[in-house]
Amino acid sequence: MSLATVLALSLALHLYIGARIVPQLPWPAGLALAALLLASALLVPLSMLARRLLRPPASDRLTWAGMLCMGLFSSLLVLTFLRDLMLLVLGLANLDAPQWEEFTAAGVPLLALALSLIGLINARRTAPVVRVTVPMAGLPQPLHGLRIVQISDIHVGPTIKRGYLEAIVERVNALEPDVVAITGDLVDGSVAELAAHVAPLAKLKSRHGSFFVTGNHEYYSGVHGWVDELSRLGVRVLHNEHVVLQHGAARLVLAGVPDYGGHHFDPQHRSDPQEAVRGAPEGVPRVLLAHQPRSAPAAAAAGFDLQLSGHTHGGQFLPWSLLVPLQQPYTAGLHRLGGLWIYVSRGTGYWGPPKRIGAPSEIAELRLSSSA
Repeated sequence: MSLATVLALSLALHLYIGARIVPQLPWPAGLALAALLLASALLVPLSMLARRLLRPPASDRLTWAGMLCMGLFSSLLVLTFLRDLMLLVLGLANLDAPQWEEFTAAGVPLLALALSLIGLINARRTAPVVRVTVPMAGLPQPLHGLRIVQISDIHVGPTIKRGYLEAIVERVNALEPDVVAITGDLVDGSVAELAAHVAPLAKLKSRHGSFFVTGNHEYYSGVHGWVDELSRLGVRVLHNEHVVLQHGAARLVLAGVPDYGGHHFDPQHRSDPQEAVRGAPEGVPRVLLAHQPRSAPAAAAAGFDLQLSGHTHGGQFLPWSLLVPLQQPYTAGLHRLGGLWIYVSRGTGYWGPPKRIGAPSEIAELRLSSSA
């Protein structure tokens, strides 16, 4: 899609909001909203091209401005549409009145601003810990209580920097995990741009180590460079392969696959759960790290007991929360597919607008349990 098309679409949608809301507001408020909509219509598409237009830190500032506008615009668009739908229903029922139009027009920007502020606070705070028990039939007793701490979809980039990641690492370490699993979409930018901001991952501490699988955003950011950089930081990248962890008197197979669409960027990065478990010992519980939930059918066929995924952000906020189920079989939480458990993280950071409504970020502490 060309820049001209993106600009035209952005202007058209902002114009729709302005035409439906601005005329109903008192002129100072209407003028302020019109100016904000015009700025937003330009900043949203330009922020997506910030790195092509400017160099850091100016590009980061442009991205910040555009992403804040995008978050506000999304709420304005949804609320304006819902207002029009409500007015249509009232009109059909002969209950429409001028005061309804004025009252709801004033409510749309006020509610959109409130949602955006709440969403900003939710997105920028350090993700809370979510504790999940995964019951696995036949789990050897020494593995009962083993804890895998999962972080996912942090998206270190223009608006998420070193300090944000340091706080996450500190919270993970405080849990004293047995295993740390990083299920992709760690970065939005090259190693040259972001190596210093990802460096805190070297401080992760756990009994058996830290493990990573690629997400789709690694392929937009120079995946081979990031594989090397994470290895340098002491994070084991699992690429259609597995490790066998000795935990007391029992063993656990931990495997990982590249992103579901990785082969579109590099034919050697085709996601293959069967290959990932090739040569693994039989009768040993198997856990798969796979960025996208839609890897689950292949993981079940390969005999895995548990799959840890991310990618969805739990929808993050409307209207995107309505679109995720169209692409992914699971949006968030613990699910079952035959003999396979699937846990989908809502993500530990955010992507795009710094905004989370109804889909809080998380650091997931998954405790394996021998009770079925």
